[in-house]
Amino acid sequence: MKYLMLINAGLDAEGEPTGCSTPEDWMRFDQSMKDAGVHVGGNSLADFTTAAAVRVSETGERIVTDGPFAESREVLGGYFVIDVPDFDVALDWAARCPGARDGGHIVVRPLASYGD
Repeated sequence: MKYLMLINAGLDAEGEPTGCSTPEDWMRFDQSMKDAGVHVGGNSLADFTTAAAVRVSETGERIVTDGPFAESREVLGGYFVIDVPDFDVALDWAARCPGARDGGHIVVRPLASYGD
C-alpha cells in the first residue's frame, strides 16, 4: 500500500527551521528507502516564503494570501511517497526520517485507491 509522508519542520521564534539534520542525513535516508525498495517518489519544497494560499469565495472570487499563516510554528518542507505492506511499516519509516527530529514531525497518510 502507498503512503504519503509529509515532512513538517519546526520553526524557531524568528521563523527559521530548528532542525540540525545535514544534507547527508537526508541523502542517507533517501538511499535507505531506495535500497529497501519502498521509495516511490518525493521532493523537498522551495523556501516557504515563496508560497501562496488560494481560496475561492462564495462569489467565485480568487483570494490569494502570501505564504503560510504567520502564527504557525512549523512549515511543510517536502514529502515522500512509499510503498510498504502496512501502516505500521510506514510509521517505522517515518520515525527514521530526519524530519521527525528537532521539533519537526512526519504526517503519514495512506493514498486513496479508487479501484485502479
